[in-house]
Amino acid sequence: MEEIQTFVTHLECSYTGKIYPADQLHGLSEAGKPLLVKYDLDALAKAIDKEDLEGRLPEFWRYREFLPVRKASNIIRLGELMTPILPAEKLQNEYGCGEILIKDEGRLPTGSFKARGLALAVAMAKELGVKRMAMPTNGNAGAALAAYCSAADIETYVFCPEDTPKVNIEEIAFQGGKTFLANGYINDCGRIVGEGKEVMNWFDASTLKEPYRIEGKKTMGLELAEQLDWDVPDVILYPTGGGTGLIGMWKAFNELEAIGWIGPKRPRMVAVQAEGCAPIVKAFDEGTRHAEPWVDAHTIASGIRVPVAVGDFLILDAVRESNGFAVAVSDESIFEAHQECARKEGILLCPEGAATLAALKQELASGRIKADEQVMLFNCATGLKYPMPSTHHKIDLGKPIDYDFIRDC
Repeated sequence: MEEIQTFVTHLECSYTGKIYPADQLHGLSEAGKPLLVKYDLDALAKAIDKEDLEGRLPEFWRYREFLPVRKASNIIRLGELMTPILPAEKLQNEYGCGEILIKDEGRLPTGSFKARGLALAVAMAKELGVKRMAMPTNGNAGAALAAYCSAADIETYVFCPEDTPKVNIEEIAFQGGKTFLANGYINDCGRIVGEGKEVMNWFDASTLKEPYRIEGKKTMGLELAEQLDWDVPDVILYPTGGGTGLIGMWKAFNELEAIGWIGPKRPRMVAVQAEGCAPIVKAFDEGTRHAEPWVDAHTIASGIRVPVAVGDFLILDAVRESNGFAVAVSDESIFEAHQECARKEGILLCPEGAATLAALKQELASGRIKADEQVMLFNCATGLKYPMPSTHHKIDLGKPIDYDFIRDC
């Protein structure tokens, strides 16, 4: 059984700093906060350099020394390619701003960036002997969990708000997840998972309630730094629900600096939420470290409809340490950005990805993003998973073709 050279030393409570042993099954810390994986970064720096990556497959497992999996047999591969960074030159020229780049995470297995986190969570669950996993989801995370667990022979239970996009619900069930709809929000579904742990004997894979999804999402930061020739953009706009990816990227940048692969420069991290569900924005504006639960959450961007985030303080810490900010955008502006990017750039964003473009446009006008800054937007899923407005026209082949009508459409 091939051993992977990894450098994990221990786990650490993100709130109290209490140390927990590696290679044991953990959920939240005793303080009820996320655990972070810690590494011997001095040893890692001596064991690998940038050139070692050049001969490896273009997938996020290329960063295996930065990850916690110890045995290669526990890695489940479903095609975790490095996702492209796409320039949005037409929008850039129209907005009169610096470089706009889109990191298109919709190319990953199951069509979303949730594959990064769940690939690692499931690999570590397999390594630690887990046989049954459960999670609440607004859609894409459940699909990724079902796919990776099916490949790993782990039983899966997934709980979704009843208004989760239909394609996500069907995808989860079709890939083997036992799928349930509840008349509430994702945090209500999370309560079902938490309260069912003892009676169902499942491992709770909820966002940040296990330590390894952060490590999977961390690969976004490692990957974009490599793609930018070991540099980082001036600003990252990130659609923020549970915030695992924002937290993971911030961790990646700190680790890369510690081993000397990047300098002290950091992107300004911008947490993007919808006006109908903006607990992180409210906490940021009020100067608090924790966010209050959001009442009556609603938005067309279901992936960021998260009324309560267990890692709220980690999101807010990263935003503030980077001199970034948190911003809310309207559903109307999300819809407009969604359509604008598709028609002008040929890039079909998901609604959550469109929220970052809406935020960019809004904050260029406000001045919080400067016209000369290089900005990276995260499109977190393929737009093909989401409903699109019907704007087509019909032709009756029983009548003469009206080309004037066709021309004027």
